[in-house]
Amino acid sequence: MLEKMSEFYKKLPPKTCCECGKEMEEQHECYGNICVQCLNVTC
Repeated sequence: MLEKMSEFYKKLPPKTCCECGKEMEEQHECYGNICVQCLNVTC
């Protein structure tokens, strides 16, 4: 039986930055793989 898409995304492991290896706070399904600290982004 197929599971709901929301359940699939909930089961994904935490996303980590490919530069520093820290866990990212962004959604698991987003395409970015570098954290804001490594990108030097200020809000």
